[in-house]
Amino acid sequence: MDAAINLLGPQASLATQPFLAADVGGTHARVALVRAAPGADCGPEILSYRKYACAEFPSLSELLKAFLARDAGIPARHCVLACAGVVMDDEVLHDNLAWPIQLSQLRNAVGFDDVAALNDFEAFGYALEGSLLRSGRLLCGPDVAESGPILAIGPGTGLGAAVRLPGPGGGSVLTTEAGQMDFAPHTIREREILDRLAPQGGYVAYEHITSGPGLLTLYATLCGLHGMPPRLATPEAVTAAALTDTDAQAVEAVEIFCATLGSFAGGLAMAFMATGGVCLVGGFLHSIFALLERSTFVERFLHGRSVRSFLSRVPVRVIEHGRHGVLGAANWYLRRAAVAIGLAPDRAAVTQGRSG
Repeated sequence: MDAAINLLGPQASLATQPFLAADVGGTHARVALVRAAPGADCGPEILSYRKYACAEFPSLSELLKAFLARDAGIPARHCVLACAGVVMDDEVLHDNLAWPIQLSQLRNAVGFDDVAALNDFEAFGYALEGSLLRSGRLLCGPDVAESGPILAIGPGTGLGAAVRLPGPGGGSVLTTEAGQMDFAPHTIREREILDRLAPQGGYVAYEHITSGPGLLTLYATLCGLHGMPPRLATPEAVTAAALTDTDAQAVEAVEIFCATLGSFAGGLAMAFMATGGVCLVGGFLHSIFALLERSTFVERFLHGRSVRSFLSRVPVRVIEHGRHGVLGAANWYLRRAAVAIGLAPDRAAVTQGRSG
């Protein structure tokens, strides 16, 4: 029995105590005061919520203190974090977060009784149920999915991916570091880009190309191939120029971004046999949906092999990030508490995260 559950006595459980749930990415942190909703399923209910820019705070502890002081209204002694990275023992290992995160240090700095953490896309996986699966915009495939594994992918500051696996008690979620897989060029142009990024050969991760910073890398590399200095300095500027068709290299960069995302998603859909569908997560993808539709995403997703007939039956939807990461993290935390006190049988479904 871990530290979080030892502190939850039989009379003072998460069924009655509000707690913090935070979805911490490389650019933004979404924080909510949450409690178990009344009713049979005891799912999470958001009492207050705020989205922050991580760069405005010197540490995660200061960000959480600001939320508690301004928005919470009532004390919270427990906290669950969904973080872009890998949770190892007391630490979140990451490449893209704004600050180092140690769970015990955060617990002491803010005065929590317990802090638990899980991967941000693992948390999103725990939100993939009910109406969320039918929301968003259908990019390709049938409108209704079959039962089976559901894949969540999100290019942001990095490239996250997780798989919701069906099973008793709501199933479980497998977290991945798929964004760290080697990028595989598909076209001559992509090979030229890879040659620029790794002129001596070597490892180039998918997330170095298929992410927000990766889009900027694509744009700068394409400008270099055309022998001209880059005019745009942020991923947002590249996206805006592509949407308005005012910069040829920005247009090409977004086209290649969409194509490589299609290959990445199709490869993972094959690997996990994602008959339940693929969810492309994030406001960025939602904002370029028209460009995504016109791109070669679908063709690259389907691939050119016999597996195309399988992938054509997999629905792909674009879903805004919103509060889903916060709700998924809270869902995981409540389920873990229920397992520990014997209200739920499926311990394996909720043991990937860590407490500090």
